[in-house]
Amino acid sequence: MGCVSSNLLSQDEELAQLGSSSLGHHIVSLTSTTYGLLTLDPPSEPKPQVINSWELMSGLEAQSFRKPKPFPALCPPNGENRVVIYTTSLRGVRKTFEACNAVRSAFEALGVQVCERDVSMHAAFRDELRLLLKGKPALPPRVFVKGLYIGGADDILCLADEGLFSELLQGLPRKKPGAVCDGCGDMRFLPCSHCSGSCKALVRVKEDASAVARTLVVKCSRCNENGLVLCPLCS
Repeated sequence: MGCVSSNLLSQDEELAQLGSSSLGHHIVSLTSTTYGLLTLDPPSEPKPQVINSWELMSGLEAQSFRKPKPFPALCPPNGENRVVIYTTSLRGVRKTFEACNAVRSAFEALGVQVCERDVSMHAAFRDELRLLLKGKPALPPRVFVKGLYIGGADDILCLADEGLFSELLQGLPRKKPGAVCDGCGDMRFLPCSHCSGSCKALVRVKEDASAVARTLVVKCSRCNENGLVLCPLCS
């Protein structure tokens, strides 16, 4: 039933095929009726795989979850309960400038009040940072939090990745959104009112009581090398 090819072949052809070494199988063609009688077993459903999370975590060491090492105690002047960042506004080295901006933005995103000290605008800040680090790399940015030396931009990024950045800033004063300093507009410096930023001052000098007083030009003692003074409100 349903073997069409078998009916079409003659006896001689069947004998020739049986004797041939190349054809070792009987040719069978199935009709549509035969297909309808076939029953196929449905595919078996895969057994659910049970994952034991404790077995996956058994190979992990406890030290992989440890907190970072304690930060060294290095406190900048007036930096006991605040964030102090030593930065630079010079764009000579683009990588350094962008790293300073990234660190500043990280603190601003969390709304933390920051005391930023620009070493390129005030030489005293540069000397202050070198004295604090004492031979360690003093390339900005350098971050100090609550009198502890945190490090540079890479260290801040690692703390953020480990989820420890927010914990480090707990208890610090916050800055209101959009608030700026009324004295300097968050520029942190003001032009010297004594020399108008020229770094020069006039001094009258008398060598003796009878001599005529002479006017000398000296360096202004109230401002820094750029003719600027620190803002009295936010510095």
